[in-house]
Amino acid sequence: MKSYLITDPLFYGQDALTLNDRLEGALNRHAPDFALFRDKETPFYPELASVFIDVCRKHNVGHVLLHGDALTAYELGADGVHLTSHQFAEITHAKSRGLYVIVSTHTNMEVLMAQELGVDAVTYSPIFTSPNKGEPKGLEDLKVIVDKMRIPIFALGGIISQEQINAVEVTGAYGYASIRYFV
Repeated sequence: MKSYLITDPLFYGQDALTLNDRLEGALNRHAPDFALFRDKETPFYPELASVFIDVCRKHNVGHVLLHGDALTAYELGADGVHLTSHQFAEITHAKSRGLYVIVSTHTNMEVLMAQELGVDAVTYSPIFTSPNKGEPKGLEDLKVIVDKMRIPIFALGGIISQEQINAVEVTGAYGYASIRYFV
């Protein structure tokens, strides 16, 4: 099962040195298959994204992604982009640049739409209780989605322990994504 580290400025800071140091620590401890630089607030996104990409490359992360901006991901040499559930219209643009595309989904309909639009993978959330993310979907719902769809599905939301990762694996999900598990 694949692992997907997602950053958050709460844990990784908003300056290059702090991001570098904390990301180094997380990558040394966990060696994820995918990593996403996600910071919706910083005015220094491209500069910090460059640091993120460099550190991930040094640690041989298989898929290095940026959040929500295919053009920046392409220009900075990231492997791909993780689009929000409000960015389905940008899938074609991102794919035309040769980017690996993951889209956030929260319903069966969104997963099906993402699959039909040719994304490489989706996150489906929240699976477990997660701060400010609404009612959790649960493992049974995740299994139903995994069994119905052809695309890789990462379970996301509230995954903070190995026990939860083991439970997600039993559903047949492609992988798990988390912020807090990796910090």
